[in-house]
Amino acid sequence: MSVIVRNLAKHYGEQKAVNQINFEAKPGRILGFLGPNGAGKSTTMKMLTGYLQPTSGQAEIAGKDMKLEPLEIKKLIGYLPENTPLYIDMYVREFLGFVAETYGLKNRSKRVEDVIKLVGLTQEQHKKIGMLSKGYKQRVGLAQAIIHQPQVLILDEPTSGLDPNQLTDIRALIKNLGKDKTVIISTHIMQEVEALCDDVIIINKGALVANAAIADLKKEHAGASLEDIFKKLTQ
Repeated sequence: MSVIVRNLAKHYGEQKAVNQINFEAKPGRILGFLGPNGAGKSTTMKMLTGYLQPTSGQAEIAGKDMKLEPLEIKKLIGYLPENTPLYIDMYVREFLGFVAETYGLKNRSKRVEDVIKLVGLTQEQHKKIGMLSKGYKQRVGLAQAIIHQPQVLILDEPTSGLDPNQLTDIRALIKNLGKDKTVIISTHIMQEVEALCDDVIIINKGALVANAAIADLKKEHAGASLEDIFKKLTQ
């Protein structure tokens, strides 16, 4: 299920937060979405997930237009925002059960159990979310994003707050999920992009400045590192 963006724009008065960008994210390939702070990454992700309405342009997911079929599209998407909204007074297992019920999943208990194991929350499943470390809260956020087995994953800073061991586990999980899903990841960590992603887009001041496979982008810039390419295109 591809994600196709055509001339997508979001304006706040005179400010062009996102300025007519075009790109495509394909199944089985992980797309890294890069840009400096304030470049428009989170705004774009919110438009792709239907949290924000674009000023103009189109976001199409699995052949469906977000403007015309927002509820149908949201069923296909798993979204992890940068600051994951969680109910901190709920227990981990209770919260994931609530999310599964919201999606109307059948055999909810088994799916909750499977996801808890998948993201490494077995030891924490009976704790209140508010008692968890930032890294484990991030795992809960990832669990709620994948619990309904979406075909498209949109992850905003998915490894924020993870220690090195957790980082390795979650990267491996995302890599595995990306084998048969369309995955878009926003991050500031260039090593993470190189470890996880097949393709990359870079935006700066709301405009698209790069859109290519990572190998092709490096070749285009005479073998420069992704970090150096990023600096060159965004400074």
